[in-house]
Amino acid sequence: MWIALIGALLVGLSLGLLGSGGSILTVPVLVYLVGEPDKVAIAESLGIVAAIAAAGALPYARQRTIDWRSVLFFGIPGIVGTYGGAWLSRFVSGPVQLVLFAGVMLLAAVLMYRRSTPRPVPTPPSAGGVTVTARKHAAWKIMLEGVSVGVLTGLVGVGGGFLIVPALVLLGGLDMRRAVGTSLIIIALKSVAGYLKYLDVLADLGLAVNWEVVGLFAIVGIAGSFAGNWIGGRIPQHRLQRGFAVFLVVMGLWILYQNLGMLTG
Repeated sequence: MWIALIGALLVGLSLGLLGSGGSILTVPVLVYLVGEPDKVAIAESLGIVAAIAAAGALPYARQRTIDWRSVLFFGIPGIVGTYGGAWLSRFVSGPVQLVLFAGVMLLAAVLMYRRSTPRPVPTPPSAGGVTVTARKHAAWKIMLEGVSVGVLTGLVGVGGGFLIVPALVLLGGLDMRRAVGTSLIIIALKSVAGYLKYLDVLADLGLAVNWEVVGLFAIVGIAGSFAGNWIGGRIPQHRLQRGFAVFLVVMGLWILYQNLGMLTG
């Protein structure tokens, strides 16, 4: 159990530091270290990550590094998508869910690594002495991305931060730290929606979550999230993005390795 608690601490650290990675770690820890069934682990992961993300967002809110416009246009559609994805999950096997998840992780890693490469900053053009600043993407594009990420979140049972953070950086025009804080709020909202739907899915299968496990992991993970927030404020943005991209590649390849054999065997 001590190894499992260390895993819970790492879940919190990853959420506080990167705004992502919580469920990527939680599901394997619950399955391989705690011994929970696949479907139960997915549901418990959503509940645990919802609690950790909500607590981890508090320091970012105090530091005013949350973009509430993105929470509205990305998070609310994401809740709808998550609920639908959780409903679809009953028709998809666990290995298929995780292989799909790993493929999107690798794509997100490529996007984030390219974004982290330092580039010359052009001088903003001006018209009539008025500086023209870069505009964020249209709200409907952010909303569409939110629905899409939400469906995947519900389908594979994760908070989706590994996709939310790149989307907020690439579509929302946010810097990495603001994207992390905003991601935590969105993760909390979407994870609650997915968790509530998964309770119905488990009931139909004659299964139930272990509340003791959920509570214990949430407490340890929340402590880790505060530590991750403190560390994240002392790391340069481009290094944080590159580290995030490497993390996604490692975890994506590991998940593929674990699940492709089940599909071909």
